[in-house]
Amino acid sequence: MRDYCLDFSDYLVNQKNVSDNTLDSYLRDVEHFLSFLKEQQVNEPGDVDESQMHLYIERLTGLKKSNATITRNVASIRCFYYFLIQNGMAKENPAKNIKLEKVSKKLPQILTGNEIELLLSQPDPTESKGCRDKAMLELLYATGIRSSELVDLNVEDVNLQAGVLRCKSDKAERRIPIYAAAVSAVSDYITRVRSLILSPDGGQALFTNLNGKRLTRQGFWKIVKGYAEQAGITKEITPHTLRHSFALHLLENGAELKDIQVMLGHADISSTQVYVHLLNDHFKEVYNSCHPRAKA
Repeated sequence: MRDYCLDFSDYLVNQKNVSDNTLDSYLRDVEHFLSFLKEQQVNEPGDVDESQMHLYIERLTGLKKSNATITRNVASIRCFYYFLIQNGMAKENPAKNIKLEKVSKKLPQILTGNEIELLLSQPDPTESKGCRDKAMLELLYATGIRSSELVDLNVEDVNLQAGVLRCKSDKAERRIPIYAAAVSAVSDYITRVRSLILSPDGGQALFTNLNGKRLTRQGFWKIVKGYAEQAGITKEITPHTLRHSFALHLLENGAELKDIQVMLGHADISSTQVYVHLLNDHFKEVYNSCHPRAKA
């Protein structure tokens, strides 16, 4: 079987312009599906029909995959077949008519203001690593950017004098204010640490690993997880948790949803509206725990 994943990857990057996370998920799902076809002695994905798709779903169910995971797999395979049809490698999309139970969207995890302060206080800025980590955590919470956007930043993207971050992608560019404490942390890192750890391979990268090369998303994820454990925060935290917390805390303190949408870089405001549901849930929780009649 030819290397369909390589061609599909080029399609996702060059024509669909998907995010790094979406690219990883789609390719992983399609690789598993192609392995299943090989087990079933199906030579080409263009030979697959809807009955074989149902067999694959039964396989995933037997592996105790969640409804959300199975739904994502079907979406990935459906996109894969759109690519095959577009390039003359398949005539029909066997996943087109597959109907699954609607998966209720899980609301994202949020840190309280106290938990944010606790997390941000963990890095030791007197050490090179701590100084860098403090700058990254402060900047992420200050701007709500994605972790992939954070590690892609170059020095020129941060205007410390104006207190503004420029976040650019192939689709758009947005400018986000940076609060004073984050400006101070990033300035301290650039002035004292970055030049000491930067290698020739680091180029203009704002944040590098301790070998001087541009930091990866995986590397940053481990940093966040380490500080969360150090802080004794029991919630499941990822870099995206700081992005969610940024959005909810702005909304909680009176920011307009449209402004939050622009800062987060959401193309569709429906993606931002999840924070309204989160805010409503938060207010219900506060009401039920604090109102004397509700507690009674």
